[in-house]
Amino acid sequence: MHGWHIGDPRATEADKVATEWLMRPRGAYVMGRNMFGPIRGDWDEEWTGWWGPEPPYHAPVFVLTHHGRDPIRMDGGTTFHFVTKGFDAAYSAACETAGEAGVDIAGGASTVRQALVAGVIDEFTLDIAPVLLGLGERIFDGIEYFGFEPAEVLHSPLTTHIRYRRIH
Repeated sequence: MHGWHIGDPRATEADKVATEWLMRPRGAYVMGRNMFGPIRGDWDEEWTGWWGPEPPYHAPVFVLTHHGRDPIRMDGGTTFHFVTKGFDAAYSAACETAGEAGVDIAGGASTVRQALVAGVIDEFTLDIAPVLLGLGERIFDGIEYFGFEPAEVLHSPLTTHIRYRRIH
């Protein structure tokens, strides 16, 4: 599903451009617990994320969770901070940390939905891969007004990438 940005040999120039959108440097990130890892309930202290010793973020990452945990410092400048007081607290901490460098909402669906409801997204990219996953969380559930328009659309055999910008 994500092969377009993690080395699938069928990736095209469109996928490379979309990867550049995705990987451009930010000052901080907010992500949901499911994006950080598959663990439910109390933490497995051995788990440090999907990415190995040097995650691709190279900045502070604020992870939304109901289970507190001490920060995890990783190689390359990434530190995962675990926030138990909700999206607004995580986003506020990320903004304070990022300064002018900007904050990225890294996902998953619930976190993106909370950011949309809070009105803090100016631009986002939706990557549509031709893979049926069955059940899952709906990113736009409860969103009454979308408020974005396509700014750029790229496509490849692997994925269609749509970059949206907020309508002012």
